[in-house]
Parts: sequence; structure tokens; C-alpha cells
Amino acid sequence: MGSAYDFDVLVIGGGHAGTEAALAAARMGARTALLTSNLDTIAQMSCNPAIGGVAKGQLVREIDALGGAMGRAIDSTGIQFRMLNRRKGPAMHGPRAQADRRAYQSEVKRLCEDQPGLSLRQETVEDLLVETGREKGDRSNLCEAPSGPFRQIGPVPFFPRWRVVGVRVRGDAVYRAPAVVLCVGTFMQGVLHYGHVTVPGGRAGEGTTAGLSQALVRFGFRLGRFKTGTSPRLNGRTIDYCRLEEQPGDPDPQPFSFLTDRLDCQQIPCWITYTNTAVHELIRANLHRAPMYTGQIQSTGPRYCPSVETKVVRFADKERHQLFLEPEGRHTHEVYVNGLSTSLPRDVQDAMLCHVRGLEQAEILRYGYAIEYDFVPPEQLNPSLETKLVAGLYLAGQINGTTGYEEAAGQGLLAGANAALALQRKEPLALRRDQAYLGVMIDDLVTRSVDEPYRLFTSRAEHRLRLRQDNADRRLTRIGRALGLVDQERWRRLEEKEAEIGRVERLLETTRVGEHTLARLLRRPETTWGDLVALASELNSVPHAVAAQLTYDAKYAGYLARQDADIARQDRLAQRRIPEGLDFAQVTHLRAEAREKLQRFRPASLAQAGRISGITPADLAVLAVHLDGRG
Repeated sequence: MGSAYDFDVLVIGGGHAGTEAALAAARMGARTALLTSNLDTIAQMSCNPAIGGVAKGQLVREIDALGGAMGRAIDSTGIQFRMLNRRKGPAMHGPRAQADRRAYQSEVKRLCEDQPGLSLRQETVEDLLVETGREKGDRSNLCEAPSGPFRQIGPVPFFPRWRVVGVRVRGDAVYRAPAVVLCVGTFMQGVLHYGHVTVPGGRAGEGTTAGLSQALVRFGFRLGRFKTGTSPRLNGRTIDYCRLEEQPGDPDPQPFSFLTDRLDCQQIPCWITYTNTAVHELIRANLHRAPMYTGQIQSTGPRYCPSVETKVVRFADKERHQLFLEPEGRHTHEVYVNGLSTSLPRDVQDAMLCHVRGLEQAEILRYGYAIEYDFVPPEQLNPSLETKLVAGLYLAGQINGTTGYEEAAGQGLLAGANAALALQRKEPLALRRDQAYLGVMIDDLVTRSVDEPYRLFTSRAEHRLRLRQDNADRRLTRIGRALGLVDQERWRRLEEKEAEIGRVERLLETTRVGEHTLARLLRRPETTWGDLVALASELNSVPHAVAAQLTYDAKYAGYLARQDADIARQDRLAQRRIPEGLDFAQVTHLRAEAREKLQRFRPASLAQAGRISGITPADLAVLAVHLDGRG
């Protein structure tokens, strides 16, 4: 065996999940190494060059509130900023930004290089190293993944049978650490599809890995197979912009990071065009060459970001589909065609563009493709994102069946933080559904698993009135500060903001206009902050962020009070813990389906059990009676 290196935490993969995981662990004092096959592609945007959106923008704000890098990076490198859903209520507002793809990538790499305690290494990981047994043993127990098949006898074990101690990389060097975070994206046995042509790879121009998939299977993990895709990129000099609809940025661009006071960048427009019946007829005529319809691809793709051929088949009555032309940066003519994800052959992609308004003469620089890859169904994880079968092994990002940069980054931050907390022998960070979209996402994954690539939506959050993008710092920065994720500057800003909110709240409660206080007037649907300023000129100096939060909280006060009662009920259920080793087969009067689901997901509380698909209130009542009898 070659050279050996010792760290506290190893993060495998340099995508959005990997960079946030590595930065989080290092910020919390863990000696961390980020291992990736190519240091020049750290945080690369493999799909569209944009950050945020509805629910996704809320995620980025939450990541930033916990000290993450994504918000700061996009504020520094964005070329267009928009707040989506402005016409809807504030709970639906979602910040989104177009990125300079190269600049964003370089900025995240710089943040990683500048982080004390974090080492970057260009390495290809080929296997996991483990010790046997539940407790950490002697170094003489160090071994690679067992060579034979792992056979499970009886129920899924409620404790890890293995403990990770490091990884082996190409060239036989060993990196040792008591915690490993796998953030390998689409690189586990990835296969690219260009029509009937298939190419092994994690994305265009990069290789794939089979060793980690094989290791996970030998440890007893069940793997699945998902599919995603990307759109062609065009030479902007060959696009006829005069025939397109311009989409400018907001005149008052809002930053993502709570550390960014204002955005002064020159914004670059995006452009809109549409497919048409000629494009659809061409696609239908070539479905026999589309891997999704020939049987070449059999895995499940993302429901909410389908390929253009899937849209044409699924929505046969629609005469057109919208296409967004998104510039890839300030210093390139490359343009991403959002909405044209495809695995059709190259000649068909060329022909499609000839029929699209404004793209008749467009030249493709990079062709679209589909990619199939291995993932680990996430019911095999604890809420900390540590695996149930291997102690010290954490998974984050697309390996957990999710899709999207933002979902990956959020998982990475939590996995990296929990790896560091485990080394400190502290309780893991498990955010509740009423605390953060991050909590909604993790709970969805570990209690409901996935049968298609998971994407976060505001509709998934039952407490979305509380989980707004504008108040993410007030919800989460205090938690991040207690864990060591948040630095002094971010904490100082929050304290100043809270003090100002408190001061203005008191002013609103004590200033009267006729029979009513300003606070009561603000609760009225028709009253705006501007109306209050006209009544009390001292409110004119209140910062926009403070005024917005006071306004939203006042408008939603009645709804939030009702949600508080629901949250209290959920808290009572959450306090009813389910013993780690409970054999659900021995719970009398429990339905067979409920036994199977509970044995599979192994919830930690009655509240978590109730969120498992197929578990009824009657099942919870039976389980509660059983727990009372044990007590």
C-alpha cells in the first residue's frame, strides 16, 4: 500500500455538496480533506448556470444563514438577479440569479483554498476502508470493503455493522479519517447517452467510478439507478436576438447572502423563445432514436425537469414549450438553452434548432445528453445523513436521489457539520420541518425515500409561511453560531438586525393613530409600510429588511398562531421516542404494511413515524400503546 495521510474528515467529491460539506467541517475545527478527481472542476455547474428559484432560493438563504458559501459566491459572480413570484405572497418569493459559470466556480474554489483547516487534493477514490464491529477498534482491523456479498438475515440491523476509517485512492495511497462524506454526484457508474451512443462518464469530458458502488453493495446497501440530462450550449454570436423576447434582471436586485449589503453589478439579459409544432413533429419522427423510448435508458428521470422529448410525448396537446436562453458568463458567448434537455442524437439536435425562432442559424458548441448513475435510496440514512450500516459514513447530494445544486449544497453543509459534531461527541444537527426547508428536505428523504429524483418545492413545506427567504437568518444563524459554523461578523449583523426589529416593534405598539396602534393598522391586508411612514415619519429610516419582516409577520400573525399550535402538537409526538432496537414484528395488532414500513425506515419518534407514507393514525395509536406498555 502506498502513502498514508491522516485527517478528521474526508469529503469525497468537489461539487456543490462536497464544497459545502468540506467548508462546514473545517469551520467547526475538523482537519478536513476534500478529495476530487479534478480540482479545476470544483463547484462546476454541470447543468444550467443559475442558482436559486422558488424553494431553491429559500434553501440558498438558509445555507448562507448557517455560514455556507453558495450565497456569497453567487453574489460575487452573478450576472442577473430576479425575485420570482413577486406578485404572490412573500412566502412564495424565491430569489434566483444567473451566474458567470467560470467565475462562480473559481470563487468557490478560492473560498475552499482560503479556509483554515481544509486541504484540497486531486485524487480519485476507489474504495472505502472500514473496521468491523460497532465500536471503533484497533488499527489492525483496517480492511477494504468485504469481498463477498453481504447477506442480511432477519430485520435490517438497527446499529452499524461497520465503521469507516478512510478511503483508498487510485495509486494505492490511503487517506485515514473517522468520518467520510460521500458527495459523488452522478459519478457512480455514470453513463452518458447521445442517441444510441453511450460513453462512460460522470459528466461530459470526465470519467466515472465503479469502485464506490461495488463497495457500498458489499456493505449491504441497496442501490438504485436514476437519470438526468442537460441541454445543448450555443454560440451566442449565431443567435438572432432581434427575434427573441428579452428578460432583464430586477431594477432593485436583492442579494442572496446576509453579508452582502447591496449588488452593484451590471446585469446581462436572458432571452425567451419557444418550440413549435415543427420541432414537435421532428421529435416524434425520431423517438425511435431517443434512448428514453428505445429501452436504452430504463431508469427514472426528474418529473419536474423532463427532457424535451418527454414533454412532447407527455403534453401532446401543447403546441409550444418555453425556452430560456441563459448566458454562461460575462466573457464568453456560450449560451445555455434551458428547457431543451435532450438525449436525442446530434443530428436531431441540430435540426431542432433550425425550426426555433431566433435559433435558425445557431451553432451548437456542446450537445445535450442524458446521464444514468447509481444512487443510494435515502431511507438507509439517519436524519444526520450518516448511514445506518456504516458508522462515520455520511452521504450528501445526488447520491441520495436528489437533483439540483441547492439541494446538494444544503445536504453537504448538514453532513459536514454532523461529521464534525460526531468527532466532538455531540448530538447531530437535525433541523425540524418547522425550522427550515433544509429540515423539510432531509425529513422527506429519510422518512419517505424517493422513487424519482427529488426536487424541493414550497408545496412540500407545511410551515412555509414561517419559512420565508427573508427571515432565514433569524431562524438559523443562532443555531449555526452555537455549533461554530457562524463567524463573528455574521453574528454581529444578526444582533444588530434583531435589536432594530425589537426597537421598531415597540414603536409600532406604542404609537397610536386615533383608536388604533400602528401595529394593529399594519395587520390590515390593505395597509402598507408606506402608509405607516406617512403617519409616523420616524419610520422612514427603518432598513428595508427590517420593514419587510415586520410587515410580513404582521400580515401572517393569525396564520402563524394557528401553526404554532400544530407545531406544539408535533413536538409532543416528537418527544415520544421509539427505542433504537425495537422489533416492530413484536408489536401486536400492528398491520403487516405498517410493520414492514416501520422496520424499513426505523423512525426515531412517533412524529417521524407518522410522516412515513402508508402509516395511519390507527397505526400510531397501536404503537403508542405498545410503547406505554414497555415503559
